[in-house]
Amino acid sequence: MPILSLSAKPLSRLPAKRGLSRLSRVQNLAFTTSRIRITMLKQQDHPGNESGSRPLYLGIDFGTSGARYALIDKQGAIHSEGKRTYPAVGQTTNWASSWREALFQLLGDIPSVHQPSVSSISIDGTSSTTLIIDSCRNNGELLAGPFLYNESFPDALPMISSIAPANHTVCSGSSTLCKLVSWWNKHCLNGGDDSAILMHQSDWLLWLLHGEYGVCDYNNTLKVGYDPETGSYPSWLMSQPYSHMLPSSVRAPGVPIGPIKEDVRSQYGFSNDCVVCTGTTDSIAAFLAARTTDPGKAVTSLGSTLAIKLVSRVRVEDARFGVYSHRLDDQWLVGGASNSGGVVLRQLFSDDQLVTLSRDIDPSSPSPLDYYPLPKKGERFPVSDPDMEPRLEPRPDSDAEYLHGILESMAHIEASGYKLLKELGATPVEEVFTAGGGAQNEKWTAIRERVLGVPVWKAEQTEAAYGAALLALRGATTGS
Repeated sequence: MPILSLSAKPLSRLPAKRGLSRLSRVQNLAFTTSRIRITMLKQQDHPGNESGSRPLYLGIDFGTSGARYALIDKQGAIHSEGKRTYPAVGQTTNWASSWREALFQLLGDIPSVHQPSVSSISIDGTSSTTLIIDSCRNNGELLAGPFLYNESFPDALPMISSIAPANHTVCSGSSTLCKLVSWWNKHCLNGGDDSAILMHQSDWLLWLLHGEYGVCDYNNTLKVGYDPETGSYPSWLMSQPYSHMLPSSVRAPGVPIGPIKEDVRSQYGFSNDCVVCTGTTDSIAAFLAARTTDPGKAVTSLGSTLAIKLVSRVRVEDARFGVYSHRLDDQWLVGGASNSGGVVLRQLFSDDQLVTLSRDIDPSSPSPLDYYPLPKKGERFPVSDPDMEPRLEPRPDSDAEYLHGILESMAHIEASGYKLLKELGATPVEEVFTAGGGAQNEKWTAIRERVLGVPVWKAEQTEAAYGAALLALRGATTGS
């Protein structure tokens, strides 16, 4: 079953029980805790399903500050959701232990009526978050890391630039390959460790459930140098002394790896036939959740930053702009991210001001103000300029006019991003779905639709856990 076809059917959320809206309002408070604790978003039973006999599919998203699960049926209806937070971020944070604890606590948080129906599981994790594991030990002992998604290792760039093609995805200090090479240079130049292997965050978490080393998906392996178009590692990478550390079995996202370990299955009461499926990155899972299926369809995420992803018939990559393509069956998901976004709005306005001032904006009227909203110096996409300064002046007397100018300027950045992808060879954008907090602002949506010149909609589903659940559904229903 193609990945993109998973979201073609209308998806629904089961009717919420009374009192759920209040619980939803307070759920964000859970992220302020210094200890892992549970905040259940939904624990609801499907009508007439007391026996838990209907197959359900579990997706788990491991984000930057917490983990979340979604449990869906074959029609895409959500039966249960929940989340766990990680301990307070700091020097003493043991990320691997936190992830492991959150994983198994989330499994335990699934309502008991649903546990026997869990037929498959998939997990997504942050891109380029990397661990070095001792494969000779059955407990997956950590030799180094985790090296987080945003950690940069520029010391490895000269060596990588000497072997990789110009502007390749791995030619970035935060790439998975840079993390691997940096570790290798510090620990193995005088003799390699044959038992050391590289695992991505979601690889390791899935391994805790199925126990088979070396399995990964072609979305996670992109930034270690895997070529999803040829289905293999390039020769320039395989000739390196650390190539034995790379995942040996790279598969499509959402295909079965094997049965869940018996001790895990019996502890949580999952189906006897429960299988563990390959995962993906968090951004890909969030894209899948948004139900964009055809070339030319795109998702713009308006969170702290402004990120775009576009389904394209053509693969496009250019490390100068942080542009790269993930494979989605026989198509490509091309993306880039600007430093502009909601973080700038938060520097200038409160949430209440954003709501109040937006009411006074006429989205059909172009703003004469020309800004480039950045939180600080530096831009990466659609302009690659580490020295670019924020441009937020002149400021008019009217705060509503000021906000209008900023929102419109961000819309022009978004339009420039899609224009750049087209210039690099990607399929032109035809329709945009919106995720993130900015999707709630209807005036901004109207401004963006005018500036982009294509229909703009709010995505129905945006949680990465939902996308991971779709992958679990794929694995259970295809069996290959």
